Amino acid sequence: MNNIIEINDFSVPELDIYARTSEVQLLRYNEPSLGLFIAESPKVIERACSAGYEPLSFLVEHKDLEGEAKELLDRFPETPVYTAEYEVLVRLTGYALTRGLLCVMKRRVLPSTGEICKDARRIAILENVVNPTNIGAIFRSAAALHMDAVLLTGGCSDPLYRRASRVSMGTVFQIPWTYFDKKISWPEDGMKTLRKLGFKTVAMALRDDSFSIDDPQLHAEEKLAIILGTEGDGLAAETISDCDYTVKIPMSHGVDSLNVAAASAVAFWELGKKQNF
Repeated sequence: MNNIIEINDFSVPELDIYARTSEVQLLRYNEPSLGLFIAESPKVIERACSAGYEPLSFLVEHKDLEGEAKELLDRFPETPVYTAEYEVLVRLTGYALTRGLLCVMKRRVLPSTGEICKDARRIAILENVVNPTNIGAIFRSAAALHMDAVLLTGGCSDPLYRRASRVSMGTVFQIPWTYFDKKISWPEDGMKTLRKLGFKTVAMALRDDSFSIDDPQLHAEEKLAIILGTEGDGLAAETISDCDYTVKIPMSHGVDSLNVAAASAVAFWELGKKQNF
C-alpha cells in the first residue's frame, strides 16, 4: 500500500495534529472554515466514516495494519497512514491508544435545533455537562434508550472530543445532535424555543416537590425534552423553575444522587418508552 508511512521523525509537520495540537486547537484549526477532530478505535472511526465524516489521515500500530484496522484502512487507499510500534505511538501522542488506531477527521456543519427536532418526540437537553466521559456515556444511553436527538448548551464539553466519542462507542455519529444557537440565551430563550417546537420540559432534579419518573402524565405527553444538569450542582434553579415538570429518581439505601450519566440512562429508559413500545 503506497499510503503507508513509517514514522522515523517525530518532528515532521504532518504529525503535529497527533503530537502537538490540543483538542481546542483542533476545533479552531481551519478557522474560519470548519475545524478537525481525532477519533479513536476502529469501531468509532468506522461509525464516523459511515456517517459521512471525511478522514484526513490515520495513525496506526504496526500489528493492526493487517489486523483489526485493515478492513477500514482498505476503504481509503489514498489517505495517509502513519505507523509505528505501540511504544512509539504512545511517546508521540502522550497517551495510551485504544485498539491502536487514531484518525484525524474534518468536522461538519452542525444542524439547527429545528432540523434535529422536526420529527422528534423525545429529546435530551444537556446543561453545562463538562466531563467528556459523561458526555460520551450520555450519548450512548440516548442512542440506545430511545432518544431522538440531543441538544447541548454552550457550556457543555464537545461530543467530538476524542474521549467523549470513544466512550460513546461512536454513537455521537449515530444520533442527531447540536448546540443551541449562540444567539439563544439559556434557559430563557432556549425554553421558548423548545415550547415553540411543541415540547414539554422535564427537569431531572433532586426536589421533593416532584413527579415520580413513572407518572402516567409524563408518558402521555406527545413530546418531552429531558433536561440534565452539570456534574455536582445539577440544573440551575432558573432552569428548574422554567420547566413544565420536575422529576426525581427514587433511590434506596440512603443514596441521595446518581452520576449524571447514570441518571440519564434511567430517565431515557423510563421516559423514552412511549415512542418505541
